[in-house]
Amino acid sequence: MSMKIAINGFGRIGRLVFREMFNRKMDVEFVGINDLTDAKTLAHLFKYDSTQGKFPGSVSIDGSNLNVDGIVIPISSSRTIEDIPWKDVDIVIESTGVYTKRADLEKFINVKGAKKVVLTAPAKDELDATVVLGVNDHVLNGSEKILSNASCTTNCLAPMVKVLNDKFGVESGFMLTVHAYTNDQRILDLPHKDLRRARAAAVNTIPTSTGAAKAVGLVIPELLGKLKGYSLRVPVPDGSITDFSAILKTPATKDEINKAMKEASETYLKGIMEYSEEPLVSSDIIGNPHSCILDADLTDSIGTFVKVVGWYDNEFGYSSRIVDLVAKLEAML
Repeated sequence: MSMKIAINGFGRIGRLVFREMFNRKMDVEFVGINDLTDAKTLAHLFKYDSTQGKFPGSVSIDGSNLNVDGIVIPISSSRTIEDIPWKDVDIVIESTGVYTKRADLEKFINVKGAKKVVLTAPAKDELDATVVLGVNDHVLNGSEKILSNASCTTNCLAPMVKVLNDKFGVESGFMLTVHAYTNDQRILDLPHKDLRRARAAAVNTIPTSTGAAKAVGLVIPELLGKLKGYSLRVPVPDGSITDFSAILKTPATKDEINKAMKEASETYLKGIMEYSEEPLVSSDIIGNPHSCILDADLTDSIGTFVKVVGWYDNEFGYSSRIVDLVAKLEAML
């Protein structure tokens, strides 16, 4: 029997998760998509993507429903979880960016009857699990009902930190992510609760906060409280890079660190981390499904003080992990 999936929020991540499920030809029944935007606009935005390219299949509107390659998916525009016309859903993908608290996410289960909920953002409070694939997904036992896939930046950072911690031990660390702008920012100067994000995204480098470093402590518990970081939002639509500096428990050379990263990328982090010795720039990363593309040339060290750098497609790489997580959860239903 096909796994029954519903998506709440058909924005950048919701659409790419949907696209990747089609690309993988997953055995999935889409119960519905809920978004406040009308079906015609959703269909157009799904078919034509300025960053990721045009969807290769057919996309049309069938009444108020979305028709993709002959598969009809009901579209609803409910403003509250209680009003969404879904039932008998195995997994809800919550990608609105609005519902990040457990009390709200529980409504999908208690009111709509879903078996599991996957949040495509960091949670505001404690859920059954926060998961970064390749780092702590071994903790899943099937009993979890409400999960977060953390953030795109945590998914890039945590694999690099895990390799360093497993091989050399991490005392503490500081992260900087140079991040593509997102639709949480403003095209032109407009009010925003973060005054820096109120400034025009496409013409400024914008320092702002990120919880990515602290979130690593949720997936590698022994590092809780030992990592900090911030973000620079820059004028590119996609393709980001995480720069992580750490103090290790034992000294490590550049070659030793790169060897550990390469071995991990070929074994337990295969499909999660890519090891690269190429002189990459941000546009090279768009469409890469890995959570982290380790840039070996930028690795460096001074005794126990080391630096590693990883690229990531903050849209598609993260969406690919959501699809991987859903596939993993399917086996536990």
